[in-house]
Amino acid sequence: MDQAQLINDLAKGPVVVTFTKKDGSERIMPCTINEQIIAIKNPGGSSDYSHYGDTLTVFDLEINQWRSFRISSVKTAVTI
Repeated sequence: MDQAQLINDLAKGPVVVTFTKKDGSERIMPCTINEQIIAIKNPGGSSDYSHYGDTLTVFDLEINQWRSFRISSVKTAVTI
């Protein structure tokens, strides 16, 4: 997975990311780091986006909470 492209896509809008969790299970998560979308879904909330090494923190659009995943565990990332 191209790290820079993934971050760029997430900044533009929603992306459905499929990745392998630490426990080995697969997770499909619609998410973003686009501040305008996050402000609508989480009014008054903080912006917890971070990128540290292989770990990326994003806003999960299904549960309206911040979640993180390892970029190296990403199987697919589809812009929606």
